[in-house]
Amino acid sequence: MDDEHSLERTLEAWLDHLAHERASSANTLDAYARDLQQFSDFLRTEFGREPLLADLANLDARAFRRYMAARRKTGVQSRSLSRTMSALRSFFRWLETREIIKNRTILQVQMPKVPHGVPKPLTIDKAQATVARGMDQKIDWVAARDAAVLLLLYGCGLRISEALCLTRREAPLQDRDSLLIKGKGGRERLVPVLPIVQYAVAGYLELCPYSLEPDDPLFVGAKGGPLSPRIIQLTMKRLRERLELPETATPHALRHSFATHLLSAGADLRQIQELLGHASLSTTQIYTEVDREHLLAVYNAAHPRA
Repeated sequence: MDDEHSLERTLEAWLDHLAHERASSANTLDAYARDLQQFSDFLRTEFGREPLLADLANLDARAFRRYMAARRKTGVQSRSLSRTMSALRSFFRWLETREIIKNRTILQVQMPKVPHGVPKPLTIDKAQATVARGMDQKIDWVAARDAAVLLLLYGCGLRISEALCLTRREAPLQDRDSLLIKGKGGRERLVPVLPIVQYAVAGYLELCPYSLEPDDPLFVGAKGGPLSPRIIQLTMKRLRERLELPETATPHALRHSFATHLLSAGADLRQIQELLGHASLSTTQIYTEVDREHLLAVYNAAHPRA
């Protein structure tokens, strides 16, 4: 594999490995494909020609640092750059395990420092106001659809991609009080469905003008195709303006709110981990920082020596 097209083919094989053997999400695959394409473009500028697979074996740590510097000059933030470097490390590990090439110099490059971020949930009142339209049966089908999606995010803690991947067959209606969700890394989890969520989904389906087959997407756009996440993001933007919500009020903030409000009500951290589909408890523990005051109050009330 030493012709000028071998690098492109190898990248495709790696992405195929991530998709089928690692069960990476579509969003992860898209992001990693962009990251590696940008790295390939950088090498093309460095060499003044199309980069070859053999070139990767000869890269030193300075080449990777130059790439990071070039990306920073374009305005890329540390969080995105850290993901890019993680993608490159994953790619080079895979090349080594497949005995294609071996080059560990990328491990000598320090990863960008990512600012420690804490989830920014909505207050209980603001979260309830955001999903309140799910109880209104006098709205049009588009508003009913958006309300049902938002309720799945806040009522079940789903990611927006997980909610929009549901099929008509999987619709959480009155006879289905739980959902089997396949999340990141192909991890499956069982999520309880509240009656209010069932009510909102049933209301949307009753108003939806399209006849949906069992394997069709549950949530469809204005023309009947799969609903784009961008539509839900725009819905949240309108709600921010109307309800005077903070700029951090995004669809994903509803998932954060789900976890934080459960923690505030005394839910066990392990249970929240299962509901969110986190692979590691350390990922879930970030919510304890949001609710630190509540935890201290529980500690003071429950510890025998408090």
